[in-house]
Amino acid sequence: MNITLSVDERIAEEARKTAQAMGKSLNQAVRDYLEQLASRQQLTAELQSFEASALASPGRHAGWVFDREAANERR
Repeated sequence: MNITLSVDERIAEEARKTAQAMGKSLNQAVRDYLEQLASRQQLTAELQSFEASALASPGRHAGWVFDREAANERR
């Protein structure tokens, strides 16, 4: 897919220099950024799904309650 962007010429030139310093073309740097952005959105969706599942689960603690004193007892 081709995308057309409107960017200030000064910003585009600075971005091109930065990309070149990273050993990439500006086009490749933008592609890499878009891939990272898409991956981040997918991860966020997966984490939200996991959280919803965990909150809906009744759990398996069978009435057990965390007790700080008992947890720190030395045997």
